[in-house]
Amino acid sequence: MAHFYITAKGSRGETSRCGTKNSGMTAHARGWSKGVEVWLTYNSETGEDVITIYKTGGSNNLTRELVAEI
Repeated sequence: MAHFYITAKGSRGETSRCGTKNSGMTAHARGWSKGVEVWLTYNSETGEDVITIYKTGGSNNLTRELVAEI
């Protein structure tokens, strides 16, 4: 059963994806030089979901900088 759920909408309509506690999920929304990557994971020790957010260099620059973990 899905624990995580992602939706995205663009020029070809909307799509969605599901993830489990074991698989987690990642999404990378980006332009040519800026982007944001979000990781959804489950911490089995604390029993909590963890959201990790990175600022990226977009499609042109594959750098990643941690912004927040909540």
